[in-house]
Amino acid sequence: MFDRLEQLEARYEEFGRQLGSTEIVNDHEKYQKIAKQHRDLETVVEKFREYKQIKTGIADAESMLSESDEDIRAMAAEELAQLQARLPKVEDDLKVLLLPKDPNDEKNVVLEIRAGTGGDEASLFVAEVFKMYVRFAELHRWKVEILSSSESSVGGLKEVIAIIEGDRVYSQMKYESGVHRVQRVPETETQGRVHTSAITVAVLPEAEDVDVKIEAKDLRIDTFCSSGPGGQSVNTTYSAIRITHLPTGTIVSCQDEKSQIKNREKAMRVLRARLYEVEMDKQHEALAKERKQQVGSGDRSEKVRTYNFPQNRLTDHRIGLTIHQLSEMMLGKLQPVVDALTAHYQAEQMKAETAAAA
Repeated sequence: MFDRLEQLEARYEEFGRQLGSTEIVNDHEKYQKIAKQHRDLETVVEKFREYKQIKTGIADAESMLSESDEDIRAMAAEELAQLQARLPKVEDDLKVLLLPKDPNDEKNVVLEIRAGTGGDEASLFVAEVFKMYVRFAELHRWKVEILSSSESSVGGLKEVIAIIEGDRVYSQMKYESGVHRVQRVPETETQGRVHTSAITVAVLPEAEDVDVKIEAKDLRIDTFCSSGPGGQSVNTTYSAIRITHLPTGTIVSCQDEKSQIKNREKAMRVLRARLYEVEMDKQHEALAKERKQQVGSGDRSEKVRTYNFPQNRLTDHRIGLTIHQLSEMMLGKLQPVVDALTAHYQAEQMKAETAAAA
């Protein structure tokens, strides 16, 4: 591990030297590429340098234990204890930083939320969970753009599809996919009984043109009248778009009251994300199976997370995490859950890497 860290540090320093060269500075494209490589290595190199400082400090403190001055020995013993206590955490951090990176972590995401079992109550929960993610995005200063949505008769959402853009969105959102169950007393419940409903959440990494090649001959594009708010003109303007990817049968619809071109752009973003996911599933069949099990059909028995409003409790069943701060979570303060899921799956990845190396 440490040989690899030395190599990464040498590469980091070389990239730093290149960024100071006139030749690289004058080549904008090359400069951007090297700057990204330099930035990608920064965290692991800084952690490695912290590790080396601790090891040097330990060696120095140990040598001071043989000093004749009692005060110096006491000071050295105290410093040695502090440094030795820090060392295991830094070593663990380095192991995590050296794990193979998910190539999708830097990507934006396509977020799809749909009502499952529970009728009107499920549609209301779709709207609330979407608001939760919008607030989570705001805390990260990400941008959220709704691509399509379908309202229910009670003011909820049967489904909503949105793009979330920003810094490392997928890395923070990727464990949200699955069935989310809600337990609470609906406003329409006269006897105070707790009802259970479920919704499905899918988080797809947004694919670039280079990730997925889509041939024009493989697309059927239909236009139709938009529906929804906007007055009479909505129903007389063929601005809505439906794109069918013929080889896979994937269908994406998008409607915007004003612009057919904008609808097409949005629909293509969703289509690329879905086709990219299919391609990734082919390459990682085990992960694909796991994801399908998580998302499933929206049945309550397939839950990955439960939101229990009477008990103000959020439980993530994959890692046995329970937090009695549901009201805070619904305000978008999901970071404790995200961090716990990330730590769990990083630990699982470390186990797998160790087993493979054995």
